[in-house]
This record gives sequence, structure tokens and C-alpha cells, in this order.
Amino acid sequence: MKNLLILVLAVFIAVFGFNYESNAKESKIKAAWLYVGPHNDGGWSQAHNEGRIYAQKHLPYIETAYSESVPEGAPCEKIIRDYIHKGYTVIFGTSFGFMDSMYNVAKDYPKVKFEHCSGYKTRKNMGTYFGRMYQSDYLSGLAAGMMTKTNYIGFVAPFPIPEVIREIDSFTIGAREVNPKVKVHVIWTNSWFNPVKERSAAETFIANKADIIASGCDSPASIEGAKKAHIFAVGYDSDNYAKFPNTLITSRVWHWGVFYTKVLKEIHNGTWKSSQYWGGLKDGIVGLGKFGNRIPKKVKEYVLNKEKEIINGKFKIFAGPIYDNKGKLRIRKGQIMPDKDKLSLQWFVKGVVGNIPNK
Repeated sequence: MKNLLILVLAVFIAVFGFNYESNAKESKIKAAWLYVGPHNDGGWSQAHNEGRIYAQKHLPYIETAYSESVPEGAPCEKIIRDYIHKGYTVIFGTSFGFMDSMYNVAKDYPKVKFEHCSGYKTRKNMGTYFGRMYQSDYLSGLAAGMMTKTNYIGFVAPFPIPEVIREIDSFTIGAREVNPKVKVHVIWTNSWFNPVKERSAAETFIANKADIIASGCDSPASIEGAKKAHIFAVGYDSDNYAKFPNTLITSRVWHWGVFYTKVLKEIHNGTWKSSQYWGGLKDGIVGLGKFGNRIPKKVKEYVLNKEKEIINGKFKIFAGPIYDNKGKLRIRKGQIMPDKDKLSLQWFVKGVVGNIPNK
């Protein structure tokens, strides 16, 4: 009798234990990421991929996948739908050009959650997210303004959209705060990821006596150009210190894992709602990477003290008076640019040499 009970119990565990394990696997949240560049591009897409890995490591109830070098526009819509047909219920689109496709698909799949990076279109099941990178841009500008000798800084820029214009303006505000003689020169590549164009733009700046190169593009090609010319560079997206310890001033970095973990926890707990997230230094989604080996202690200390002031709310970057690069007063003394104007910014501050092309 005892042996029979043991046998029955063993069969019960084998059958129902297996089913329990299977159901646990099925209950995992399946999340997919779309990258505009290679997952190991050394910049934008790599930063998002590191964020995905961070979330996967810290949340045992998620299963993740990604597609890289996804074309912006209509072609990405098929990739999104394929993921949904495979059972993925959370889609992260990490480039502005994915917005319309995600918006279209979100209408057809109301039970799937969508999060779009840097866009502005939302639905009940589709939110947007971005970070106040202009805070890190300003801090790196402070360091660059203190390090330049020629007062000529080159900025390699992808597209003339508010996100990029904020980067250039806040960087320039920082540089000129400590060194009013600084001029920040801009070259547009009209591409997020084109190492050849980025390197060429850097070389053009260097030929014109730039001694610092900054970039808003997705590859470290401009840093490579600076390294070859034995000048400084400011990194972007990921911390480029390990590869360029003697070239970098610092890097403006994204910590996307902070947001991805937050969202997936909310989805798991049933508390997620569509929103427009815009976190900053205080949230930890943006920050600075390591300072380069050749950066003096006094520069580091000055920048880090300013970082504390921003986090504590004691200092606002876009505070008047601010003039544009044509001499027009844009922000009066005592005024602070509201977020809605930052998000639609289409003018350069004083000190920027370059034009914003017509749409």
C-alpha cells in the first residue's frame, strides 16, 4: 500500500510538476527591442542593448529578443507584427523613425504594450520615453570649454531635430559659461549611423584647427579621428573610456536599463499606463562616463559640483538671458525655458557656428 501511494505521488509530481514548469515559462513577459543600428555599434544601439541585458538580468520573469539595423519607416512594421505573432507582448522601438509604424500597429493590437523612444505620438497602449541628455551635454560642455586651447570645437550632428539641437545648444551654453571665446561649429551628416561621414566631418574640423570633437551620432568614428590627430573628443551614447582613455574628455551616456526595468516591473505588476517619460540625472537614466586620463582634477571637480547642483534643482541650464546665434534675445533674464519649448527647439544659441536646414 505504501509503495502504491509513493508511485501515485511520483506520477502526480511528474505530470503536474511539468505542467507547472511549463506554465511558468508561458507566463513570462516576452519583450522585443528594435535597434536602428548594430547592437554593438559602440554607441546608441549598444547602449539600448546594454539596457535590455540589464533588465533581463534583474527581472527573472522576462524573456527578451532584439532585431538590429532595422530600417526606419514602413519596413519596420512587418518586424513588429512578426514579433507579436510569436507571442511578444511588449515592444520597445529605440529610434525616432519607428514612431509611425509603431503607432499604426498599436491600434491593431490593443493588448500589446508599446514604448517608443524619443517620439511624441501616444495611444492607450503606447507610451514614449527619453532622457534629459541636455543635462549631460551641458556638463561635458563645461569640461570642453576648460580644455580647449584654440576655442574651436567641432560638433558632428546627425539630423536637425529638437533632440539634436538641444544637445548642441546645451553643450555650447556649458562651454561658453567657462570660456566665452569658444565657438562650436556644426556639420550635419543626415544619418544616425554613418561612420564614414562622421569621420570625414571630424577631419574637416581638425583641418580648421579644432582641438576638441563632439558628436551626436551613433558611432565612435569621430573619436577615432580625434585620436589620430592627437586631440580631445567628447563621447556619446556609451562610455567610450575603455577604448579611448587618452583621447576622451568624458562621455555623455545613457543608462536605459533604469527605464526598461521600471516599465517591465509595472507591466508585471499590472500598474503600467501609457505616459511620456523624460527622466534626467536625478533618475539616473543619463549621466557622464569616466573622465579621460589627461583631464585635470580641477576640471573634474568643477563639473561634478555642477552636476550636484542640477540634481538638487539649484541650477537650470536653459535660464535667461539667452541669445540665439543671430543676436536675438530668446530667453529673458529671470525666465527659464519650459519643457514644451525644449522639446520643439529649433534655434541655435549664441556661440554656435552653423545653420539649421529647412525641413
